[in-house]
Amino acid sequence: MDIIKDIRPLTEFKRETAKFTNRLRETGKPAFLTVNGKASLVVMDANAWQDMQNRLEYADSVAGIRKGLAQIRNDEGLDADAFFDTLDATAK
Repeated sequence: MDIIKDIRPLTEFKRETAKFTNRLRETGKPAFLTVNGKASLVVMDANAWQDMQNRLEYADSVAGIRKGLAQIRNDEGLDADAFFDTLDATAK
C-alpha cells in the first residue's frame, strides 16, 4: 500500500471518479477513502475483489484440511462407517 496514493478523501474520489477507476483497474490495489480524516470506505476493482475472495476461500479450505489432518493424527473424530451410520440415523 502506498499511503500517498491509496488513502484519499471521499470528496477527491467524487471529483475524480474516472481517474480513480482507471488507477484501480491498472493497479488492482484498493483505495481507502476517508471522511473527516477517518477511514470510512474501501473501493477496489471487481476483478481484484474476486481474486481476493478466491484466495480467502482457498485459505479456508486449506485450514479445514489441516484441521482434519490434525484430528486424524490425534485419533479424533469418527471413521467413515460410524459417520454414515450416524448420518443415516439422523435422517430417519
